[in-house]
Amino acid sequence: MKAPKTVFVCQECGSQSPKWLGRCADCGAWNSLVEERPQVEVAGGAAGPHRYALTGANGAAQLYADIAIENYARLTTGIDEFDRVLGGGVVPGSLILLGGEPGIGKSTLLLQAAANMARTIGPVLYSSGEESEHQIKSRGERLNVGKAPLYLLAETCLERILEEIARIKPALVIVDSVQTVFSLKFQSAPGSIGQVREAATQLLFTAKGHNIPTFLVGHITKDGSLAGPKALEHVVDTVLYFEGERHHSHRVVRAVKNRFGAASELGVFEMTSTGLRPVPNPSKMFLAERPTNAPGSAVLCSVEGSRPILVEVQALVSSSTYGNARRMASGIDQQRLTLLLAVLEKRAGLNLIGDDVFVNIAGGMTVDEPASDLAVLAAIASSVRNRVIPPTTAMFGEVGLAGEVRGISQAPLRIREAAQMGFRRCIMPAANIDPADRGQLAGECELVGVRTVGEALDALLNA
Repeated sequence: MKAPKTVFVCQECGSQSPKWLGRCADCGAWNSLVEERPQVEVAGGAAGPHRYALTGANGAAQLYADIAIENYARLTTGIDEFDRVLGGGVVPGSLILLGGEPGIGKSTLLLQAAANMARTIGPVLYSSGEESEHQIKSRGERLNVGKAPLYLLAETCLERILEEIARIKPALVIVDSVQTVFSLKFQSAPGSIGQVREAATQLLFTAKGHNIPTFLVGHITKDGSLAGPKALEHVVDTVLYFEGERHHSHRVVRAVKNRFGAASELGVFEMTSTGLRPVPNPSKMFLAERPTNAPGSAVLCSVEGSRPILVEVQALVSSSTYGNARRMASGIDQQRLTLLLAVLEKRAGLNLIGDDVFVNIAGGMTVDEPASDLAVLAAIASSVRNRVIPPTTAMFGEVGLAGEVRGISQAPLRIREAAQMGFRRCIMPAANIDPADRGQLAGECELVGVRTVGEALDALLNA
């Protein structure tokens, strides 16, 4: 009898090889090839639809003008910040992937949302491959789930999960996590690229075919990306990242892909003894413990998605005692900090070659937009010159290599947030100031337009 054919699949990029290799020839990853046996197809063409065929799909092409738009009402999760990230609620039939580090609160957030939706829209199926029903219920008692029609299933077999979905006909399905699910059609271990792709594909067809919104929980690798094949992010409709420092009480849910809403949307939560509590005003939370008369502190008007958030940028510059100056950044890109320090030395005349520079976004927030450049430079210059930036001054702007301050997007949104939080002065790019609506946008906040780094530091430190 002929032995079944096997292939070796890279768990990083998905490339296949007829024999095992120590290093993948496509992506260069070491020890990433795992033996898998492909599914044997029935010869001669079996009757009935293919297992990868979309449910309810017809084979004939339709004219664009003849297609009717079906507007489905979004389903609320009962958590305002979660609904904001999803674009206003859960779209029926959508497949949503939520990733995050272990212990950050993914299961807690989804259990809260499942309980709320079970009370309002109907039964919910929560399938977990990492916890038993008793462990989930012990957490649910702390979250006050009560007697909501919430079904718990401790199962890792994909076919068994699909059978329970067909039996219960839930209004929402949660699978925690997709890396623990395996299909009987493959002999590879759970979490392999074949198993993850099969589980995600079958759950996608079930969600679309029966119009059931489905949440998938994904593991995070050590570099911060979702584990498993990159194709997993292409299969789902929405990709959410659960971020936050283990030693801080707040958590952030960020949308990096959303077919039914704005990407880069942000939701802020606070971890309490009774679960995750939404934070309606993140700016107030991040600035609650800001020092008033301390050099090296600057307030940045940032925008995450459609939400303006004020955060504190802290910098500390001290003389190096080891000969080699250190540059450390927390909350911003390390390479961006090195670039900004070079601009500060060349264009502003500050000598930092022998000093240690430490920059931190207070509260554990992560900011990756170019509009943070001006606040980072202002905080560093304030620490070097030992001068305090006025506490009622906020700022934003992108800095180029020539020392120019470039205009950015959504400037009116940032100005309104600064004015509402009580700031009376805003240092911003001159290109973003329109004389026609200056008074309408600013209110009681004075707008100071700057074109170079030198002008910005003079307006900040010599006020």
